[in-house]
Amino acid sequence: MPGTLPASRSHLRYFRKLHASVQFMKVAAPTLLPLLRSRTQGDVMAEVLLNPDREHSISGIASRVGSSATNVLREIERLEAAGLVSTRKRGNTRLAHAVTDGPVYGPLVQLLAVTFGPRAVLRDLLIDVDGIERAFIYGSWAARYHEVSGAVPGDIDVLVVGTPNRDALTDAIEAAERSLHREVNVRRVSPQAWAGDDGPFKRTVMSSPIVELVDNRGEVDERRHDREDPMAGR
Repeated sequence: MPGTLPASRSHLRYFRKLHASVQFMKVAAPTLLPLLRSRTQGDVMAEVLLNPDREHSISGIASRVGSSATNVLREIERLEAAGLVSTRKRGNTRLAHAVTDGPVYGPLVQLLAVTFGPRAVLRDLLIDVDGIERAFIYGSWAARYHEVSGAVPGDIDVLVVGTPNRDALTDAIEAAERSLHREVNVRRVSPQAWAGDDGPFKRTVMSSPIVELVDNRGEVDERRHDREDPMAGR
């Protein structure tokens, strides 16, 4: 039939372009730990394995790591098949928790602590400190998390906006340093000072990659919600 061959060639060109686009869109290995497939894999492992005393709902993990429940479930199933995670059903909710008695758990946790650990550990500790309006990681670690090339940094830079109790904040940071095996540098500013600041420090920080830890500017934090509501994550 007239026109059949051109149409076929057109379709072939389309599928070749589509294949090239899919190849280009493949997620590269994360800068923080190139042994892993993706940043999502690292985040999920850090959330579960660095918090072995807690059960984690799939939707709760997804909310905290910024991924879909489908992707998180896939990672959890891989970890379960490897014997690193165990899951159970509670109603319609699937809960995951770390398996800590295997030979791989200890070394793997140490590796996660110095790579993907800062986000999970600091968020978990700072959410319990009253008076924090906002907290985030900035600087080199945040850049590596967002795939800016370079070596994994030796320390972590954290900005805390709010009026937390100094002793409570110090205790949280010291606990984070023990877990992460590295120094955590905290810069604390009041909400008023941060809102009115238009200096070079704020411009530099806010124009570079950051990793949000706490945001209490009118939003409910998912981790605190999970703690308070035993049925959360359905």
